Amino acid sequence: MPNRIRSWSLTSFEQRLVKTGGRLVKHARYYSLLLAEGHLSRRLFGSMLRMIATLPLPDG
Repeated sequence: MPNRIRSWSLTSFEQRLVKTGGRLVKHARYYSLLLAEGHLSRRLFGSMLRMIATLPLPDG
């Protein structure tokens, strides 16, 4: 993961997505990520997904 995003919080991810034209949409208990075309590099997007995957799952 690039050093520049290693310490980002979930809020930082959300702000980055909003600034690049992306939206995080919740439907029932699932989230969908809607991105504007061509604003995030494949490498940065992949790094963000790997970081999200390391987050703990909610209880319940």
